[in-house]
Amino acid sequence: MLTYAFLQYYWWFLIALLAGLLVFLMFVQGGNSLLFTLGKNEEERQMLVNSTGRKWEFTFTTLVTFGGAFFASFPLFYSTSFGGAYWLWMLILLSFVLQAVSYEFQSKLGNVLGSWGYRMLLVLNGFFGPFLLGVAVATFFNGSEFVVSKDNMASLSMPIVSSWASPLHGLEALINPWNLIFGFAVFFLTRLLGLFYFINNVDDVELRSRCRLKVRSDAVLFLLFFLAFVGWIMMKPGFAVTADGVIKMESHKYFYNLIEMPPVAAIFAIGVIGVLFALIRTWMSKHFVRGIWAAGAGTVLTVLGLLLLVGYNGTAYYPSSTDLQSSLTLQNSCSSEFTLEVMSGVSLLIPFVLAYIAYCWHMMDQRGITRKEMQHSESKY
Repeated sequence: MLTYAFLQYYWWFLIALLAGLLVFLMFVQGGNSLLFTLGKNEEERQMLVNSTGRKWEFTFTTLVTFGGAFFASFPLFYSTSFGGAYWLWMLILLSFVLQAVSYEFQSKLGNVLGSWGYRMLLVLNGFFGPFLLGVAVATFFNGSEFVVSKDNMASLSMPIVSSWASPLHGLEALINPWNLIFGFAVFFLTRLLGLFYFINNVDDVELRSRCRLKVRSDAVLFLLFFLAFVGWIMMKPGFAVTADGVIKMESHKYFYNLIEMPPVAAIFAIGVIGVLFALIRTWMSKHFVRGIWAAGAGTVLTVLGLLLLVGYNGTAYYPSSTDLQSSLTLQNSCSSEFTLEVMSGVSLLIPFVLAYIAYCWHMMDQRGITRKEMQHSESKY
């Protein structure tokens, strides 16, 4: 029989896996941020837009699924973060809405902004989407300004469980330099994924050559920000949960989590190796075009490892910098045992959904994007 504790860990694993898939699929955003850097003329920019345009709905759907899964399994996080840090989350969602509008209207006759204007919206989404999402995830390690008062549930006059302590409602996360560093790490990671994707998906010698050159400069920036953030969280105090549910600061908590959970350390290490393998192979061979798969799998595993690191082994996954005891853990923020059991049955359908996505991806990518297709195809963005 499944225990309540197992269900809590199981659903945090699924949340972390969805987060990893979301970051991987944000190669769409990373690629869009490079539209005017890689595309030197209208034909080339059209090739790039149509390359990412085939996949943007996968990213959007995964984002919605991630939010829905978090709401169903850990509703207190959903109400605390989405309800309190709403300016940060609204900016993230706005950037994705701008993306959808751009793909829909940029080629329509009589559109207000013109194709250039709508593509600029894609560039904005390509930067702000990954960057702000990285900032939001970094608060899992650095803390946010909120207070949780479960006693208020019994109050008829003010049944508000959680409240945000900062009037900036999430924008204060942009003040912490380490949040910004991780935001830039995620941004440059999605740029690299976008470059790997273009190399694999766009059948054009000139564009592939530019992508390979851009991989080198963006890889240096990604490694700089990512290694700085990982090194910092390994050294900083973490938010530990005692056996009786008390939150306390513990020196080198995340480093000890890595040591005390060898499977999580292996997942994280394999993920990093996958990204590095894609970088090195793309640098060394001008014929290597499958970097997106090694880097994509590596991204999923790396993000999975980081979120398991912050949620497992007696750790508060959403710490409060205002009131330490308000910090959210797997135990104090999850749904009821019955809800988790029912949803666990539904989660068995996930492999079938992934198989459908893989099939659709395969059918879309039977042929790479070419200049000839842009000249003759009517079904293009």
